[in-house]
Amino acid sequence: MANASPSNLLDESLNDKGAAGGRMILVEDSVETSGAFVVHHLLKRALSPHSSDVVVFLSYAHPFSHYDRILRKMGCNLNVHRDGKRLLFFDMLMVERLDTDRRKTSEDKLISLYGEVQKAVELCQLHEGRRHITLLIDDVSLMEIDANGSSNLVLDFLHYCNSLITQYGCSLVALNHDDVYSTSDGPNMLLQLEYLADVVMKVEPLATGLATDVHGQLTVTNKGLEDGPCKSRNKVHNFQFKIRDGVVEYFYPGNKAA
Repeated sequence: MANASPSNLLDESLNDKGAAGGRMILVEDSVETSGAFVVHHLLKRALSPHSSDVVVFLSYAHPFSHYDRILRKMGCNLNVHRDGKRLLFFDMLMVERLDTDRRKTSEDKLISLYGEVQKAVELCQLHEGRRHITLLIDDVSLMEIDANGSSNLVLDFLHYCNSLITQYGCSLVALNHDDVYSTSDGPNMLLQLEYLADVVMKVEPLATGLATDVHGQLTVTNKGLEDGPCKSRNKVHNFQFKIRDGVVEYFYPGNKAA
């Protein structure tokens, strides 16, 4: 994701030296503490005046009107960006309702979808000055349900999308729910997603329980940052957040202003 001017701890954690450029960002949350606000922040960041990004958005969770309403409160008009071709929105809820071809398998549908995504990325590359593309998926767990519960098909799709990072310098942002897989007997989907990701963002409740002035904690892990010749390291940022009237405040533990 292209760098924007840091305005808070979340932006600063994403602007680590060596963490810019094409990468996969995985956002993990739970029913108890939603990470939707991180998706909204990353969407606004990608479409900011400081960025040259084009966003290809695959939404399994909500229709366009949902994101447009929320982002308007954040000062970002998605309608304008969609009309200006900076936002290409795939409403997967509508696609499923309109898809009457029962002969198509889940694999057929995901192969077809990837073809559309790849075509969209290639077309975006032709626009002068728009050199960076962010592919955003909300969310992976619903994509898996749409694929009849096949985590392998979803992982194959994400691997193909991840190849666009190398080929075109894109970024990939995906939201997934940690607690969905807590009782799974199959391969650990989260571990495989975390292995693919360059940045893992965990949205969690406070370890000490509910609090009035703090709604949760956020851990951002930038993996494989350069640390001298032939060396790499992970850099971890830990901070807390509070959401009030649609505005998110970020602060270090113990630094919450009254």
